[in-house]
Amino acid sequence: MKVILIKDVKNQGKCDDIIEVSDGYANNFLIKNKLAVPYSKRSKEVLDRELNTKKENEAKKIAECEELKKQILKSKYIFYLKSGKNDQAFGSISTKQIHEELKKQGFNIDKKCIHLQENLDSLGSYNIEIELHKKVKFNLNIEIKKKN
Repeated sequence: MKVILIKDVKNQGKCDDIIEVSDGYANNFLIKNKLAVPYSKRSKEVLDRELNTKKENEAKKIAECEELKKQILKSKYIFYLKSGKNDQAFGSISTKQIHEELKKQGFNIDKKCIHLQENLDSLGSYNIEIELHKKVKFNLNIEIKKKN
């Protein structure tokens, strides 16, 4: 029997997959537990419509993220750390501080989207990776300067 999965089912498939299973398994487990619906022309049409809507929404989301990326890259980001002899910095810059600086500039980005490849604990220029979406990743240049 052919069914369309409504939710992910372990060892069977992911949501929106069309799979072939035995009649008993389909009726007594998948359909009964609302994990799948029987495959028919009508259910296939509904699935196709939902997939098109998801694609359109995904494309809009990517376009919004690309626009946000352009706006973020227009600004400069400078952080200040106290330093001692030989410009030895005290402390470091964290994702929380970067998040707060972006928020001050009007960009509400989750700090989990900010990825640091190295510790930002010395003066200089660094590239940090920001992932707004799976398909929208970019490097942001930040500078750490000596606090007077």
